[in-house]
Amino acid sequence: MSVELGVELGRLRLRNPVLVASGTFGYAREMAAFVDFTKLGGIVPKTVTPLPRTGNPPPRTVETSGGMLNSIGLDNDGIDYFLENHVPYLSGLGTAFVANIAARTTEEFATMAGRLGEHIRKADRPGIDAVELNLSCPNVSGGVDFGTNAERAAEVVRAVRESCDLPVIAKLTPNVTDVRPIAEAAAKAGADAVSLINTLQGMAVDWRARKPILGANLGGLSGPAIKPVALRIVWQVAQAVDVPIIGIGGIATVDDVLQFLVAGASAVQVGTANFYNPSVSSTLVDGLAAALGEEGVSRVTDVIGTLTANELG
Repeated sequence: MSVELGVELGRLRLRNPVLVASGTFGYAREMAAFVDFTKLGGIVPKTVTPLPRTGNPPPRTVETSGGMLNSIGLDNDGIDYFLENHVPYLSGLGTAFVANIAARTTEEFATMAGRLGEHIRKADRPGIDAVELNLSCPNVSGGVDFGTNAERAAEVVRAVRESCDLPVIAKLTPNVTDVRPIAEAAAKAGADAVSLINTLQGMAVDWRARKPILGANLGGLSGPAIKPVALRIVWQVAQAVDVPIIGIGGIATVDDVLQFLVAGASAVQVGTANFYNPSVSSTLVDGLAAALGEEGVSRVTDVIGTLTANELG
Protein backbone atom coordinates (compact mmCIF):
# COMPACT_ATOMS: atom_id res chain seq x y z
CA MET A 1 0.00 0.00 0.00
CA SER A 2 1.35 3.43 -0.97
CA VAL A 3 1.49 5.90 1.92
CA GLU A 4 1.73 9.68 1.53
CA LEU A 5 4.20 10.94 4.12
CA GLY A 6 4.29 14.63 3.23
CA VAL A 7 3.47 17.15 5.97
CA GLU A 8 3.25 20.94 6.21
CA LEU A 9 4.61 23.03 9.07
CA GLY A 10 3.05 26.36 8.28
CA ARG A 11 4.97 27.61 5.23
CA LEU A 12 7.46 24.71 5.39
CA ARG A 13 6.63 21.65 3.33
CA LEU A 14 8.44 18.38 4.19
CA ARG A 15 8.53 15.15 2.21
CA ASN A 16 8.03 13.23 5.46
CA PRO A 17 7.78 14.04 9.19
CA VAL A 18 11.22 12.71 10.28
CA LEU A 19 13.92 15.31 10.90
CA VAL A 20 17.15 15.18 12.89
CA ALA A 21 17.60 17.42 15.91
CA SER A 22 20.12 20.21 16.25
CA GLY A 23 23.25 19.30 18.17
CA THR A 24 22.96 15.57 17.45
CA PHE A 25 23.81 15.45 13.75
CA GLY A 26 26.75 17.84 13.46
CA TYR A 27 26.63 19.69 10.15
CA ALA A 28 25.62 16.48 8.31
CA ARG A 29 29.06 15.84 6.80
CA GLU A 30 29.84 13.70 9.82
CA MET A 31 26.85 11.43 9.05
CA ALA A 32 27.23 11.08 5.27
CA ALA A 33 28.56 7.51 5.51
CA PHE A 34 25.52 6.36 7.50
CA VAL A 35 22.46 8.24 6.23
CA ASP A 36 20.75 8.74 2.88
CA PHE A 37 19.91 12.41 3.38
CA THR A 38 17.34 12.40 0.58
CA LYS A 39 15.18 10.04 2.65
CA LEU A 40 14.82 12.49 5.50
CA GLY A 41 12.14 15.08 6.01
CA GLY A 42 14.80 17.58 7.01
CA ILE A 43 18.09 18.32 8.72
CA VAL A 44 18.57 20.75 11.60
CA PRO A 45 22.34 21.25 12.01
CA LYS A 46 24.19 22.38 15.11
CA THR A 47 23.19 25.73 16.59
CA VAL A 48 25.02 28.77 15.25
CA THR A 49 25.59 31.99 17.21
CA PRO A 50 26.59 35.52 16.10
CA LEU A 51 30.23 35.03 17.09
CA PRO A 52 32.36 31.90 17.59
CA ARG A 53 31.95 30.14 20.94
CA THR A 54 34.36 27.72 22.59
CA GLY A 55 31.61 26.15 24.66
CA ASN A 56 31.70 24.86 28.22
CA PRO A 57 34.64 23.22 30.01
CA PRO A 58 34.91 19.42 29.82
CA PRO A 59 33.63 16.92 30.63
CA ARG A 60 30.70 17.90 28.42
CA THR A 61 28.69 14.68 28.26
CA VAL A 62 27.84 11.85 30.63
CA GLU A 63 25.58 8.82 30.25
CA THR A 64 22.68 8.54 32.67
CA SER A 65 19.91 6.04 33.32
CA GLY A 66 17.79 6.07 30.19
CA GLY A 67 19.63 8.90 28.49
CA MET A 68 22.51 11.33 28.60
CA LEU A 69 23.43 14.74 29.95
CA ASN A 70 25.21 17.21 27.72
CA SER A 71 26.75 20.56 28.48
CA ILE A 72 28.35 21.49 25.17
CA GLY A 73 27.56 25.18 25.57
CA LEU A 74 26.84 25.92 21.89
CA ASP A 75 30.42 25.39 20.72
CA ASN A 76 30.47 26.70 17.13
CA ASP A 77 32.45 28.89 14.70
CA GLY A 78 29.89 31.69 14.37
CA ILE A 79 27.53 32.77 11.61
CA ASP A 80 30.20 34.05 9.19
CA TYR A 81 31.87 30.63 9.06
CA PHE A 82 28.47 28.93 8.95
CA LEU A 83 27.33 30.88 5.89
CA GLU A 84 30.58 30.41 4.03
CA ASN A 85 31.43 26.81 4.87
CA HIS A 86 28.32 24.90 6.00
CA VAL A 87 25.37 26.43 4.16
CA PRO A 88 26.60 25.52 0.64
CA TYR A 89 26.96 21.87 1.66
CA LEU A 90 23.74 21.63 3.67
CA SER A 91 21.67 23.29 0.96
CA GLY A 92 22.71 20.66 -1.57
CA LEU A 93 21.72 17.51 0.34
CA GLY A 94 18.32 17.04 -1.28
CA THR A 95 16.22 17.55 1.82
CA ALA A 96 14.87 20.46 3.84
CA PHE A 97 17.57 22.43 5.66
CA VAL A 98 16.47 24.23 8.82
CA ALA A 99 19.09 26.57 10.28
CA ASN A 100 19.12 26.71 14.09
CA ILE A 101 20.23 30.01 15.64
CA ALA A 102 20.82 31.29 19.16
CA ALA A 103 21.65 34.76 20.47
CA ARG A 104 21.79 36.79 23.68
CA THR A 105 19.41 39.57 22.61
CA THR A 106 16.35 40.04 20.45
CA GLU A 107 18.34 42.32 18.18
CA GLU A 108 21.00 39.65 17.64
CA PHE A 109 18.33 37.08 16.73
CA ALA A 110 16.83 39.49 14.19
CA THR A 111 20.22 40.37 12.72
CA MET A 112 21.16 36.72 12.30
CA ALA A 113 17.84 35.87 10.67
CA GLY A 114 18.27 38.85 8.36
CA ARG A 115 21.66 37.56 7.31
CA LEU A 116 20.21 34.14 6.53
CA GLY A 117 17.53 35.75 4.39
CA GLU A 118 20.09 37.95 2.65
CA HIS A 119 22.24 34.93 1.89
CA ILE A 120 19.31 33.21 0.18
CA ARG A 121 18.57 36.24 -1.96
CA LYS A 122 22.18 36.44 -3.13
CA ALA A 123 22.67 32.71 -3.70
CA ASP A 124 21.94 30.99 -6.99
CA ARG A 125 19.80 28.33 -5.26
CA PRO A 126 17.22 28.46 -2.45
CA GLY A 127 19.53 27.14 0.28
CA ILE A 128 17.92 27.52 3.70
CA ASP A 129 14.30 26.37 4.01
CA ALA A 130 13.46 27.61 7.53
CA VAL A 131 14.98 28.94 10.73
CA GLU A 132 14.59 27.33 14.15
CA LEU A 133 15.06 29.71 17.07
CA ASN A 134 16.93 28.14 19.97
CA LEU A 135 15.09 29.92 22.76
CA SER A 136 15.76 27.12 25.19
CA CYS A 137 19.35 25.94 25.55
CA PRO A 138 19.94 25.20 29.26
CA ASN A 139 23.73 25.23 28.96
CA VAL A 140 24.46 28.92 28.28
CA SER A 141 23.55 32.13 30.02
CA GLY A 142 20.83 34.11 28.27
CA GLY A 143 19.36 31.51 25.95
CA VAL A 144 16.98 29.80 28.31
CA ASP A 145 15.57 33.14 29.50
CA PHE A 146 13.75 33.71 26.20
CA GLY A 147 12.02 30.35 26.48
CA THR A 148 10.83 30.86 30.05
CA ASN A 149 9.08 34.16 29.42
CA ALA A 150 6.13 34.42 27.05
CA GLU A 151 6.64 38.10 26.26
CA ARG A 152 10.34 37.69 25.49
CA ALA A 153 9.71 34.61 23.34
CA ALA A 154 7.06 36.50 21.37
CA GLU A 155 9.38 39.48 20.99
CA VAL A 156 12.08 37.33 19.41
CA VAL A 157 9.67 35.56 17.06
CA ARG A 158 8.15 38.86 15.97
CA ALA A 159 11.56 40.43 15.33
CA VAL A 160 12.73 37.46 13.28
CA ARG A 161 9.52 37.46 11.21
CA GLU A 162 10.12 41.12 10.43
CA SER A 163 13.76 40.61 9.46
CA CYS A 164 13.45 37.66 7.05
CA ASP A 165 10.91 35.77 4.95
CA LEU A 166 11.88 32.28 6.12
CA PRO A 167 9.41 30.05 7.96
CA VAL A 168 10.07 30.41 11.70
CA ILE A 169 10.11 27.56 14.24
CA ALA A 170 10.36 28.37 17.96
CA LYS A 171 12.15 25.71 20.00
CA LEU A 172 10.87 25.87 23.56
CA THR A 173 12.13 24.67 26.91
CA PRO A 174 10.38 22.22 29.24
CA ASN A 175 12.10 23.87 32.22
CA VAL A 176 9.02 25.90 33.13
CA THR A 177 5.83 25.23 35.08
CA ASP A 178 3.64 25.36 31.96
CA VAL A 179 4.87 25.59 28.36
CA ARG A 180 1.44 26.41 26.93
CA PRO A 181 1.40 30.21 27.52
CA ILE A 182 4.85 30.49 25.92
CA ALA A 183 3.82 28.39 22.92
CA GLU A 184 0.66 30.49 22.55
CA ALA A 185 2.70 33.70 22.62
CA ALA A 186 5.14 32.38 20.01
CA ALA A 187 2.26 31.33 17.77
CA LYS A 188 0.49 34.69 18.04
CA ALA A 189 3.78 36.45 17.25
CA GLY A 190 4.00 34.60 13.94
CA ALA A 191 5.81 31.31 14.51
CA ASP A 192 5.02 28.80 11.77
CA ALA A 193 5.59 25.94 14.23
CA VAL A 194 6.96 25.15 17.67
CA SER A 195 9.53 22.47 18.57
CA LEU A 196 8.84 20.59 21.81
CA ILE A 197 10.93 19.86 23.76
CA ASN A 198 14.52 20.85 24.34
CA THR A 199 16.43 19.08 27.10
CA LEU A 200 15.48 18.99 30.76
CA GLN A 201 18.06 20.50 33.07
CA GLY A 202 19.83 17.85 35.12
CA MET A 203 22.94 16.92 37.03
CA ALA A 204 25.31 13.99 37.53
CA VAL A 205 27.44 13.67 40.67
CA ASP A 206 30.67 11.87 41.56
CA TRP A 207 29.93 11.34 45.23
CA ARG A 208 33.42 10.13 46.05
CA ALA A 209 34.97 13.31 44.71
CA ARG A 210 32.06 15.38 46.08
CA LYS A 211 31.85 17.13 42.72
CA PRO A 212 29.54 17.36 39.70
CA ILE A 213 30.73 15.23 36.77
CA LEU A 214 30.04 17.84 34.10
CA GLY A 215 32.54 20.66 33.85
CA ALA A 216 29.73 23.22 33.86
CA ASN A 217 27.98 21.45 36.79
CA LEU A 218 24.56 21.19 35.09
CA GLY A 219 23.52 19.88 31.68
CA GLY A 220 20.60 19.01 29.46
CA LEU A 221 18.99 15.58 29.88
CA SER A 222 17.91 13.86 26.66
CA GLY A 223 17.03 10.36 25.49
CA PRO A 224 14.31 7.85 26.44
CA ALA A 225 14.13 9.18 30.01
CA ILE A 226 12.44 12.39 28.85
CA LYS A 227 9.98 10.89 26.34
CA PRO A 228 7.00 10.73 28.74
CA VAL A 229 7.51 14.40 29.60
CA ALA A 230 7.84 15.36 25.93
CA LEU A 231 4.69 13.45 24.98
CA ARG A 232 2.75 15.14 27.76
CA ILE A 233 3.86 18.60 26.68
CA VAL A 234 3.18 17.94 22.99
CA TRP A 235 -0.34 16.71 23.82
CA GLN A 236 -1.08 19.70 26.06
CA VAL A 237 0.28 22.29 23.65
CA ALA A 238 -1.52 20.71 20.68
CA GLN A 239 -4.79 21.51 22.45
CA ALA A 240 -3.73 25.10 23.12
CA VAL A 241 -2.27 26.33 19.81
CA ASP A 242 -3.24 26.16 16.16
CA VAL A 243 0.29 26.02 14.73
CA PRO A 244 2.01 22.69 13.94
CA ILE A 245 4.24 21.04 16.54
CA ILE A 246 7.53 19.22 16.07
CA GLY A 247 7.92 16.57 18.77
CA ILE A 248 11.35 15.88 20.28
CA GLY A 249 12.44 13.65 23.13
CA GLY A 250 13.65 10.05 23.27
CA ILE A 251 12.56 9.07 19.75
CA ALA A 252 14.31 5.90 18.54
CA THR A 253 11.62 3.62 17.08
CA VAL A 254 8.69 3.85 14.70
CA ASP A 255 6.33 3.42 17.65
CA ASP A 256 7.97 6.46 19.25
CA VAL A 257 7.35 8.50 16.10
CA LEU A 258 3.70 7.47 15.90
CA GLN A 259 3.11 8.15 19.59
CA PHE A 260 4.19 11.74 19.05
CA LEU A 261 2.11 12.08 15.90
CA VAL A 262 -1.13 10.84 17.43
CA ALA A 263 -0.46 13.04 20.48
CA GLY A 264 -0.52 16.08 18.19
CA ALA A 265 2.90 16.52 16.58
CA SER A 266 2.99 17.05 12.82
CA ALA A 267 6.67 16.04 12.65
CA VAL A 268 9.43 14.78 14.93
CA GLN A 269 13.15 15.32 15.42
CA VAL A 270 15.44 12.42 16.25
CA GLY A 271 18.20 13.39 18.68
CA THR A 272 20.12 11.21 21.14
CA ALA A 273 19.50 8.03 19.12
CA ASN A 274 21.79 9.43 16.41
CA PHE A 275 24.77 9.01 18.75
CA TYR A 276 24.43 5.23 19.13
CA ASN A 277 22.69 4.45 15.82
CA PRO A 278 23.74 6.99 13.17
CA SER A 279 21.44 5.52 10.50
CA VAL A 280 18.32 5.49 12.70
CA SER A 281 16.62 8.48 11.07
CA SER A 282 16.48 7.05 7.55
CA THR A 283 15.44 3.66 8.96
CA LEU A 284 12.51 5.33 10.73
CA VAL A 285 11.18 6.79 7.49
CA ASP A 286 10.94 3.33 5.90
CA GLY A 287 9.43 1.88 9.04
CA LEU A 288 6.86 4.65 9.32
CA ALA A 289 5.50 4.00 5.84
CA ALA A 290 5.34 0.26 6.53
CA ALA A 291 3.58 0.68 9.89
CA LEU A 292 0.96 3.04 8.46
CA GLY A 293 0.39 0.75 5.48
CA GLU A 294 -0.23 -2.20 7.78
CA GLU A 295 -2.90 -0.15 9.56
CA GLY A 296 -4.56 0.78 6.28
CA VAL A 297 -3.60 4.45 6.62
CA SER A 298 -2.88 6.07 3.26
CA ARG A 299 -1.70 9.50 4.55
CA VAL A 300 0.38 10.24 7.60
CA THR A 301 -1.67 13.39 8.20
CA ASP A 302 -4.67 11.17 8.95
CA VAL A 303 -3.13 10.04 12.26
CA ILE A 304 -1.86 13.41 13.50
CA GLY A 305 -3.67 14.51 16.66
CA THR A 306 -5.97 11.49 16.80
CA LEU A 307 -5.25 10.62 20.44
CA THR A 308 -8.47 10.29 22.46
CA ALA A 309 -8.17 10.99 26.18
CA ASN A 310 -9.68 8.58 28.66
CA GLU A 311 -12.95 9.61 30.27
CA LEU A 312 -12.49 10.70 33.85
CA GLY A 313 -15.17 9.84 36.39
